[in-house]
Amino acid sequence: MDLLHCSRLQNPITKLLQPHTRFTVHSTSSSLCLRRFSVRSSLPSPAQNAKYNRELSAAVDAVERACRLCVDVKRSLFTSDGRILEKNDKTPVTIADFGVQALISLELGKLFPSIPLVAEEDSAFLRSNNLVDSVVNVVIDKSSSKDKELTEADVLEAIDRGGTFGPNPATYWILDPIDGTRGFLKGNEALYVVGLALVVEGQIVLGVMGCPNWKDNKSDNDKNTLGSGMIMVAHIGCGTWSKELSGVALNWYRCLVDGTNLVHKGRFCISESQTWDSLPLSSSFGSSINVENVGDNEVLLLPTCCGSLCKYLMVASGRASVFIQRARAERVIKLDSFYGKNKVWDHAVGVICVQEAGGKVTDWNGDELDLAEDEVERKALFPPGGILVSNSSLHEEILEIIASNSAIIS
Repeated sequence: MDLLHCSRLQNPITKLLQPHTRFTVHSTSSSLCLRRFSVRSSLPSPAQNAKYNRELSAAVDAVERACRLCVDVKRSLFTSDGRILEKNDKTPVTIADFGVQALISLELGKLFPSIPLVAEEDSAFLRSNNLVDSVVNVVIDKSSSKDKELTEADVLEAIDRGGTFGPNPATYWILDPIDGTRGFLKGNEALYVVGLALVVEGQIVLGVMGCPNWKDNKSDNDKNTLGSGMIMVAHIGCGTWSKELSGVALNWYRCLVDGTNLVHKGRFCISESQTWDSLPLSSSFGSSINVENVGDNEVLLLPTCCGSLCKYLMVASGRASVFIQRARAERVIKLDSFYGKNKVWDHAVGVICVQEAGGKVTDWNGDELDLAEDEVERKALFPPGGILVSNSSLHEEILEIIASNSAIIS
């Protein structure tokens, strides 16, 4: 491995995501950036001989295919009728959501047929809206199965490929086909993520995130910065790495969280459905979205990007210091099972990417997220209070502020 250089990331989407002189970081300079260790391979070198390298390699290939599917569908999104839909819960969904889920399920199922998939969509919606043919077409176009023609039954079965769970942890994939669908439906600058993780005996062991719209400015002094689109991978014990999604470049670069260790110097992300005033930190700090005018008792609030996984990606790449989210606390008992509104696919892959980049993820009590608390389907999370994602340096202090300013739901 060669240490090429260390450069701060810049996001052309908005000036608020650019480095600024206000962010004085009282720690080693190496943690200020995405550290550029160049590794030319289909996988980062530390993961090539790792325990789950075969699963990781398959996950990377599947997510890359899925991202290309998203890009192609998006090109036709605003010119073809029937491509933008609305599910029963009023969240926008497109053929890309179902296509990605079917494609990734098929790709993983060929190599790991015994590992079930926990994912967001089911085929009932497609069947009832006569959209099966459209999904089958986009999946066939990106599938690696060229020797066998995929059928409608193959695609529908792939979408619904789940498992039976009990009180004991198991091995299973967790997929969010498109996290940030609203971003997918916006212009080319909006971020959305295809997120895939593997859980073994209750522990997240690898994760892959693909973000087709991720961009960094390229300059004469920084010819190795990522271009249009990015894929981020993490393997337990092997770090977090990223590479350009588009093109043929195979260079992987090491990702590290930022080194900010003062709360009021941090860059914060929050959910687009929540406000700063709704969070317990607002009792101690105000917020500003103006990078040029952040007060002494304020934190910089970065523009919201759609989806939770985008915010995990921001922290893992060092663009943000903290992502904090209040839990949707209600539990509805139905058929003897708990159905929460905090979904596991919104967090699983982000957790390992942040942790392997040097960050920390807990609930507001400081405990790790319990992926097996939903014993029936493994779909719901019930984090007391909420979820805190940080660069580690700020984690304990923020937990103390939360504890002193809010009643934690247990």
